[in-house]
Amino acid sequence: QVQLVESGGGLVQPGGSLRLSCAVSGSRLSMYDMGWYRQAPGKQRDLVATITTGGFTTYVDSVKGRFTISRDNAKNTVYLQMNSLKPEDTAVYYCNAVRVFVYWGQGTQVTVSS
Repeated sequence: QVQLVESGGGLVQPGGSLRLSCAVSGSRLSMYDMGWYRQAPGKQRDLVATITTGGFTTYVDSVKGRFTISRDNAKNTVYLQMNSLKPEDTAVYYCNAVRVFVYWGQGTQVTVSS
């Protein structure tokens, strides 16, 4: 059974940085396309960034130039480096793994506030 565990969230001031991690267990990360999503209070869960098994990345326009998704298959971990954070980035961040089925983590809270 594939399990995903996110970490690295927290409270940060506007303009600050955080790095989220998504540790995958129960299977090899290299077999999965991975994504980061976020859900703000009262809103739907939206896509933030994706990375394919081959390393191709995509980003939603609102985070381009600020966020970077990466993967370390040897460590079975996917990362989301978030720079120049804004209050509107406040949300619960989830990672997912896709290969026939879709697997989700439990999420990690990111709060951007002064």
